[in-house]
Amino acid sequence: MHAEAFLIDLDGVMYVGGTAIPGARGAIRFLEEQGYPFRFVSNTTRKSRETLAGQLEGMGFSIPETHIFTPAAAAAAYLSRNHRKSAMLLTTAEVAVEIMASAGIVQHPDTAESVVVGDAGDRFTYGELNDAFRRLLEGAELIALEKDRYWMGTDGMMLSAGPFVAALEYATGGEALVMGKPSPAFFLQALASMGAEPATAVMIGDDVVTDVGGAVSCGLSGILVRTGKFREEMLARAPHPPAAILDSIADLPRHLQSLRG
Repeated sequence: MHAEAFLIDLDGVMYVGGTAIPGARGAIRFLEEQGYPFRFVSNTTRKSRETLAGQLEGMGFSIPETHIFTPAAAAAAYLSRNHRKSAMLLTTAEVAVEIMASAGIVQHPDTAESVVVGDAGDRFTYGELNDAFRRLLEGAELIALEKDRYWMGTDGMMLSAGPFVAALEYATGGEALVMGKPSPAFFLQALASMGAEPATAVMIGDDVVTDVGGAVSCGLSGILVRTGKFREEMLARAPHPPAAILDSIADLPRHLQSLRG
């Protein structure tokens, strides 16, 4: 594993349920002191980048908003680039506002050219999903901010957007365009912001499929941490095993020092 730049997941790697992982601040400080460039690539679709940056600051991290890459930001760029005017946004209100402001679109289910699905939490009702289904049948494009199966909340595992996206795909016979991990474009956009190449970059995540598998498919190396939603049984059947497994991101400095010999 040749490490010159890092992509780092947030939820499950840097913090769990609003509490920083012990040693995470020290690991980031080590990267800064050693001159390693890094970006945060999160599949979190309940919060805006502004909120994430503020949340990190409250936990003792000083991370600029421009260093955080999210599926919502990628979707806004996609909608703007493709001149979309309206969309149905099946997301949290906060993320919907961020997408509309960044992409210059309006939320109008009756004229929606795209149906954008994120982790909408309790908004995932039969009525909302059925409205999305009908809009897709009328020709709207299905855009998934992410397709994660689950994530670790404060009181246990939580369903993410993936199961609901899969339901819409199954019902319509279509396939969603995925904005976040494991989309290659998502990883490459973050790398480009640092001028880094995949062959010399490492992705650090708690999901062996979305984080590690997606990164390895793009030519990066992957480090899996045993925090967050890590599950041993998922590791056992992963098609793309990580280059290293750490108990947490706190072990990253020692791991990098061992690679130097």
